Amino acid sequence: MRGQVPIDTGSASGESEPWRDARSSPAERAEALIPLMTLEEKIAQLVGVWVGADASGGGVAPHQTDMGTGPEWGDAIRQGLGQLTRPFGTAPVDPVAGARSLAASQAEIVAASRFGIPAQVHEECLTGFAAWRATVYPAPLSWGASFDPELIEEMAGRIGRSMRAAGIHQGLAPVVDVTRDYRWGRTEETIGEDPYLVGTLGAAYVRGLEGAGLVATLKHFAGYSASRGGRNLAPVPMGRRELADVILPPFEMALRLGGARSVMHSYAEIDGVPVAADESLLTGLLRDEWGFSGTLVADYFAVRFLERLHKVAADAGEAAGLALRAGIDVELPTVDTFGAPLIEAVKAGTVDEVLIDRALRRVLTQKAEQGLLDPDWRPLPGPAEEVRLDDEGSQEVALRLARESIVLLRNIGGILPLAPGRRVALVGPVADDPMAMLGCYAFPAHVGPHPEHGLGLDLPTLREALGRLVPDLAYAPGCGITGDDTSGFAAAVELAAGSDVCVLAVGDRAGLFGRGTSGEGCDAADLRLPGVQAELVQAVLATGTPVVLVLLAGRPYALGDDMDAAKAVVYGFFPGQRGGQALAEVLTGVVNPSGRLPVSVLRDAAGLPATYLAPPLGRRTDVSSVDPTPAYPFGHGLSYTTFAWEDARLDGPADWPVDGEVSAGITVRNTGERAGAEIVQLYLHDPVAQVTRPVVRLIGYARVPLEAGESARVTFTVPADVTSFTGTHGRRVVEPGDVELRFGRSSAEAAASLPLRLVGPEREVGHQRRLQAPAHIDRNSPEGRG
Repeated sequence: MRGQVPIDTGSASGESEPWRDARSSPAERAEALIPLMTLEEKIAQLVGVWVGADASGGGVAPHQTDMGTGPEWGDAIRQGLGQLTRPFGTAPVDPVAGARSLAASQAEIVAASRFGIPAQVHEECLTGFAAWRATVYPAPLSWGASFDPELIEEMAGRIGRSMRAAGIHQGLAPVVDVTRDYRWGRTEETIGEDPYLVGTLGAAYVRGLEGAGLVATLKHFAGYSASRGGRNLAPVPMGRRELADVILPPFEMALRLGGARSVMHSYAEIDGVPVAADESLLTGLLRDEWGFSGTLVADYFAVRFLERLHKVAADAGEAAGLALRAGIDVELPTVDTFGAPLIEAVKAGTVDEVLIDRALRRVLTQKAEQGLLDPDWRPLPGPAEEVRLDDEGSQEVALRLARESIVLLRNIGGILPLAPGRRVALVGPVADDPMAMLGCYAFPAHVGPHPEHGLGLDLPTLREALGRLVPDLAYAPGCGITGDDTSGFAAAVELAAGSDVCVLAVGDRAGLFGRGTSGEGCDAADLRLPGVQAELVQAVLATGTPVVLVLLAGRPYALGDDMDAAKAVVYGFFPGQRGGQALAEVLTGVVNPSGRLPVSVLRDAAGLPATYLAPPLGRRTDVSSVDPTPAYPFGHGLSYTTFAWEDARLDGPADWPVDGEVSAGITVRNTGERAGAEIVQLYLHDPVAQVTRPVVRLIGYARVPLEAGESARVTFTVPADVTSFTGTHGRRVVEPGDVELRFGRSSAEAAASLPLRLVGPEREVGHQRRLQAPAHIDRNSPEGRG
């Protein structure tokens, strides 16, 4: 078959090579192969090789130059190879040509080594397959804003199928870090600030990717998002309860409810212990307690960081030993400490070969699961000519998600949707910038500019998309995203003053390590808009023309009093390839907005960022002059229609056994004149507990589309397990006592509260506890008929 490379591996039945026998289990096949391998062949399966990576110039990550690019290709594959790193995501490559090249590389790997085992190939896929000419979907904060796990699973399935067709086996996604400080540049990569939302949507993404045949890799285990001051790769001053109750649950959900087969550890250090060397976390918790049996891969260069940055290893061999003992199986992105330094350490007796075999067992088992040890393995599932990374179906899913993710925060006097016939001015630096739609893990932003190749995809700006719907749309940028040049203010102010309404678009451009205002290594000192954009906002507002403030950003920016002066505020969290169209449709009313905030929007740019998961003393108090109350809370969002919430009640007694469940429902009615979707949010309020608890926390949600006049009954089945928390003795417990279930339009607006009492003795729960409060939407009951 064209585009495929046949591999001659001997007996198809595996009689002479039992590790190739597909009738045996993957674990049995791995056990049969390990004793046959030399030390060098074993360790070769525990490393990746990054071909084409440039370790020079200004476009590389910090410290990448120090790590080098690994050995020459021929030397790297002579003993076999564990992984190939980003053959599509390193430089622009035509999809068909890339698939053919990858197949040829795999043939070389198989031919070069004694056992003929192909490499496992991994790529980034956070906002879609991070390859040239691949569909770019909305960034994870947009997933959170959608509150739509079914659509996230559908998106991930499409991403996975496109990657699998190109010969990829493993995707480095999703990120299930819970954002704790919005100043952190990687906030855009997180799904939100709530562990339940992050966990359920992360699990949905995993199901989609794994269902397409790829190995999903959870990032970043654990604590990375809670760094001091929001600085990338900074120390994490976290207590055990924050780790157990906020940071870890999304990983549990993505493993148990999603079935992820790989985990990538975090760069972080928690209370002085680098995660890459933390055996209690990576083995004691993840494997021994949770039962994870997949592969644990190193974040790029992180094993060497144990020596270079964390200073807990004296040399590369010691760093490799620490990582192996902790539980890391594969060093990425390329051969470094797991190369010659590890071989020398084993031969010197400072690293036990048992640790090599333990990691190898997991790697080979996973390769067997994917058919990479089969005698009839082929590098591509179909012809290379059929590899398509961007099609109409994928763009349609990207558009649907972008539409669902746009959040309408404010709409005074019904200024939106824009009325026909009004003179509309479009102002702002992100209004005509296609890159303003993309997160930092989209190929054009992540890999950097390649002018000779172009973006590789159709990426309409807000100006282009809105111009198709608003005749005679006038535009002025006003200023740049960064910098202090205000020379464009005058033209922007004049344009706004002469219009009936001004759409003012401000925000971010994603990049890496200081090359953007959002993204990895692009941390913020405070939550003011970058550059002179805040001054532009003030200048335009001062004209008196009604302003619709649009933010295209990777974090929530605090706009202070400017939000009060704007007639409307609309937020888009890097809405992807079709985000410009989605925004224009929301502004003009073609689409009814239904997104809800996955993060709180603060009022004070200089205030300490704090999520809604705060105990009473974390809220506004009389003993501090600082008011952390957000301008718009987690879960907030408006619609062009109206909804009534009615008849909240328990379907049973108010006594709730600590080992039981309750059923709580509410009827939602669309009382407006057009179709819309309401997000029903269920929160737990625990007024008295043995340790301080968040005032409210999300434990369930449902996205409910309703036609005008239609209603539905939304019923949650709530297991007592979801009320659990880490108690005074460090164990997770369900504590008896009074609680409330609150149906909320947001975390700060309860439509109804139901008091209950958890009854029975305090109950300890563990990893096998029930993790979800599933919702059932009934449109056929008497209460649910419109």
